[in-house]
Amino acid sequence: MARKFFVGGNWKCNGTVAEVNKIVNVLNDADVPSADVVEVVVSPPFVFLPQVKATLRSDFAVSAQNSWVKKGGAYTGEVSAEMLVNLEIPWVILGHSERRSLLKESNEFVSDKVAYALSQGLKVIACIGESLAQREAGETMTVVSEQTRAIADKITDWTNVVLAYEPVWAIGTGKVATPAQAQEVHASLRTWLASNVSSGVAESVRIIYGGSVNGANCRELAAQPDVDGFLVGGASLKPEFVDIIRSASVKRS
Repeated sequence: MARKFFVGGNWKCNGTVAEVNKIVNVLNDADVPSADVVEVVVSPPFVFLPQVKATLRSDFAVSAQNSWVKKGGAYTGEVSAEMLVNLEIPWVILGHSERRSLLKESNEFVSDKVAYALSQGLKVIACIGESLAQREAGETMTVVSEQTRAIADKITDWTNVVLAYEPVWAIGTGKVATPAQAQEVHASLRTWLASNVSSGVAESVRIIYGGSVNGANCRELAAQPDVDGFLVGGASLKPEFVDIIRSASVKRS
């Protein structure tokens, strides 16, 4: 069975009530491929989750940008998986490079968060990716396989996991991996999963690309056989996000 194309929009720490309403209105009016062709998930800041959940079209889902590593309690500033489930938020992004680098989240910590979120019934967009120095040193697959192995060591069911390959050097920089570079890493990750998890997981898990994806480059990236979609940053705040969703049609052409 073909893997359904996945487009996630990570709004990061951006937005006001009015700006969020404007983005939602654009999405609600968008003419995009049907839900059997593309799965669309948008991830606003925590404070806007109820607003977006209440106003966004029903064929698009909503995701949180993070969740705590265990059950809630005396953890000031954190949001638990249980809270997200209570709000009927189905998805969460975990392990984003900005949290790994700025907040020093380790591979083990990220994998613990992934396992806990899944145990509470959330679906997870799990982010992996290498820095520019690591790529230039030829360490890309070493880094991303170690990040993936940490997750594989903690979970057995990959049904509700999407892997997001996001080269750190391409996030927010305007630089983007070439289609060939993206395909090479995605294909290598799929080979790694086949050898270290199972052939079934390797074939079924969606590996999406993130890193300065926009309306101009999305179709060429989408055409790569092992690129199953995108996790979009800045462009998800703009009308061109609709063009990125439409790039799912490349897989059907």
